[in-house]
Amino acid sequence: MPVESAFKAIESDENVLQKHVAFFDRNNDGVIYPWETFQGFRAIGSGILLSSVAALFINMGLSGKTRPGKKFPNLLFPIEIQNINMAKHGSDSGVYDTHGRFVPSKFEEIFEKYARTNSDGLTADELNEFIKGNREPKDYGGWIGGFTEWKILYYLGKDEKGLLKKDVVRGVYDGSLFHKMVEEKEKAKASKKKHIDK
Repeated sequence: MPVESAFKAIESDENVLQKHVAFFDRNNDGVIYPWETFQGFRAIGSGILLSSVAALFINMGLSGKTRPGKKFPNLLFPIEIQNINMAKHGSDSGVYDTHGRFVPSKFEEIFEKYARTNSDGLTADELNEFIKGNREPKDYGGWIGGFTEWKILYYLGKDEKGLLKKDVVRGVYDGSLFHKMVEEKEKAKASKKKHIDK
């Protein structure tokens, strides 16, 4: 589903990683439970299977990391948004720093290094090269995390030509893409309903 966007500047000290995940906090209480992750994925157009797997994978993988000092795991696998920067995995792009801030030079580097077909986006093959280029030795968890994130983004955000556009990727990083996807899904649904009602 191609997504149009218009981005505002990101403040350099703003924790955009928190904004990135806040979409999935469906009740805005600062904690994301697996059912909220599921609901968020469904809201952006993911199927039931992808939404279910994503909810389990994401919450089980990140919950403990965002709950420092807790001796026992919470079997509801909550993710605490205020500590999301602690859940940053290795083998990533470096676009978020250790405090969850956006690093523009790292973002631009993705497209300067890997976008050869079109400087404004990544093809499936270029995305694969990018994912492989970020791998740190023996960081298997980071490899899986990076691979999964980027493949889901490509699946959901590529345009009709199979290109993952720069503004779509930027929208994921700043948290605005998910809201735009919901709006576009609702517009398409309304348009379809209007067409059926005629």
